[in-house]
Amino acid sequence: MTAPAPVPTLREAWPVWLRIGLLGFGGPAGQIALMHRELVERRGWIDERRFLQALNVCMLLPGPEAHQLSVYVGWLLHRTKGAVIAGVLFVLPGAAMLWALSWLYVTHGHNAAVSAAFAGLRPALVAVIAAALWRVGRTAVRTVPQALLAGGAFLALAFADVAFPWVIGAAALVGALSGGSRSARASSGEAAEAAEGAPALPRGEASSGPASEPLSGWGTVRTAVRWTALWLAPIAGLVLVLGPEHVLTLQARIFSPVSLVTFGGAYAVLPYVAHHAVDTHGWLTAGQMLDGLALAETKPGPLVLVLQFVGFLGAWSSPAPFAPLAAATLGSAVTVWSTFVPSFLFILTIAPHMERLNQRPRIAKALASVTAAVAGVILSLAVWFGREVGWPDGRADLWAIGLSVAAGVVLTRTRVGLPWVLAACALAGWVRYALAG
Repeated sequence: MTAPAPVPTLREAWPVWLRIGLLGFGGPAGQIALMHRELVERRGWIDERRFLQALNVCMLLPGPEAHQLSVYVGWLLHRTKGAVIAGVLFVLPGAAMLWALSWLYVTHGHNAAVSAAFAGLRPALVAVIAAALWRVGRTAVRTVPQALLAGGAFLALAFADVAFPWVIGAAALVGALSGGSRSARASSGEAAEAAEGAPALPRGEASSGPASEPLSGWGTVRTAVRWTALWLAPIAGLVLVLGPEHVLTLQARIFSPVSLVTFGGAYAVLPYVAHHAVDTHGWLTAGQMLDGLALAETKPGPLVLVLQFVGFLGAWSSPAPFAPLAAATLGSAVTVWSTFVPSFLFILTIAPHMERLNQRPRIAKALASVTAAVAGVILSLAVWFGREVGWPDGRADLWAIGLSVAAGVVLTRTRVGLPWVLAACALAGWVRYALAG
């Protein structure tokens, strides 16, 4: 048996976390695979069992799983300091890149050639969302009750205007009350694997090491209070300084619940964000949100950073009393803070206890039900964006529909990578513009 590698110092660990943040392309599955390769295979800082156990805990929590996994492994290695360093460096490179891309978008996005490229990217993003729906749905929706949950979530969001948190909460409650059969545990693991393309912890593996040492009751309360105060203090400051209806305050209020109820990644939460940012407040259009999603796909880090783009454009469009770039930068910061700080709250307070709970059938059943509902949520997003791209102004755009179908076929039937598909569609949009001109 190979002896485990010595635990690295913080000075040795932070460059590796920065490397993971810079190279974390490919969505959650790619980021989790990168962490596994860098931390388990190459350096042996954490063994396979504990890595998978940490992943299994993160699958049970709302919020971006890959980011939470980085926080959790950082905690395993260096406790709170390690968790903060790992979590910040996992997000920071992608956030910095998306800030720059957002600025270029608002200052140069009206260029005809650039607009033409984005016109090609939008049908591709509809295909990407449809492909994500296919991956989640084919494994997470296998039974009639799961299909009913998915259908109910779709109808609630698409036609009844039910808020996203209520949809997710209702699905979890239905799952928890439906019983705790042994099959629930298996279906939960399969659903999580389908949602993010990551392995689940083999059943029967016992935990070991720091992760299996839960905090005392008062220690847990103190940690929860400390991180909750850290999370909410800037939001309270915005309310006091700018008022409850300022765009930055509204963004903090809208994006703060995201990490509390987000199962299924960025695609699952976008309908909730679109309802507020596009339909209610008019900070950006549906087409611009698709453009932001395209930009988020091109940089490393969590895809849910697309919310940063929404925050940037929302504050740029209503900057007073700041200059537009200053307001947009604050909007980016508020969005990133509101979205990712709860990950630290969850991991540092809940995760140590969750390892004893993640094998309970009722919890697994609730997770499986939520994942089934997420399929319906993603379907509502695909329909909403598909209508905006394929039927603008109520008239069919056959070119956009055809390009979206072609991109979907390539993504689901071949091994061509997403960056190549996006590049080809952007080129198709530019060629169409050049020929028309």
